[in-house]
Amino acid sequence: MPIWAIVLIVILLAIFLPASIKILREYERGVIFRLGRLVGARGPGIFIIIPFVDRMVKVDLRVITMDVPYQEVITKDNVTVRVNAVVYFRVVDPEASVVKILDFIRATSQISQTTLRSVLGQSELDALLSERERLNQILQKQIDEQTDPWGVKVSTVEIKEVELADTMKRSMAAQAEAERDRRAKIIHAEGELQASEKLAQAGAIIAREPTTLQLRYLETLTGIAAEKNSTIIFPLPINIFEAFTKFSKALGSGEEEETK
Repeated sequence: MPIWAIVLIVILLAIFLPASIKILREYERGVIFRLGRLVGARGPGIFIIIPFVDRMVKVDLRVITMDVPYQEVITKDNVTVRVNAVVYFRVVDPEASVVKILDFIRATSQISQTTLRSVLGQSELDALLSERERLNQILQKQIDEQTDPWGVKVSTVEIKEVELADTMKRSMAAQAEAERDRRAKIIHAEGELQASEKLAQAGAIIAREPTTLQLRYLETLTGIAAEKNSTIIFPLPINIFEAFTKFSKALGSGEEEETK
């Protein structure tokens, strides 16, 4: 073989070999088009394509974290809030992500924004604040259904922040304070009811057994004496005064008869 032929082959190999050998990482896939027609996805590792005939589009299969910018949402009970979220998704079908959509990242972002406004617009403010986990699941399901034909799997959607107007914050604080006052009044009323029931039971027992009242007096004196007070208040049973009352009534009736 002539030397010029060998030199020509070496030159051609030097030109075409780097363009034909492709190496992809574990998380990458190469979608191959041959003269404009889809051949399939290749990788990971090393493979060869035909220079100037095949064209490769590289696709990353790692999870993409995308922030959904703040959206103005009017809830079902006509409250305006600003909400943002975060979406986690990845490509599961490299061929579909290249052939069926022009820019799957931008498309997923737009779908996430519109779905966020739609779902939260059908919920009330209380549900938005207290049932966030349920709303996250609804958002994830609806966004995933729309991105599935593109070969994109949405794994998680999380609502990050909910911003309220200052007037609404003050109204909610007033509502919470009123709710706490209501609960305090109910608890106080329940305590008074229970105390009255116990006092009625105690009164019934004392009426049946008057000696229990004397024992209660002694217990009270014991408690006062334990504190080493200089003054002791000694409670007297009311029935002691009954004799004086009867005597005063009898004395009064006698005086009336003498007067007559």
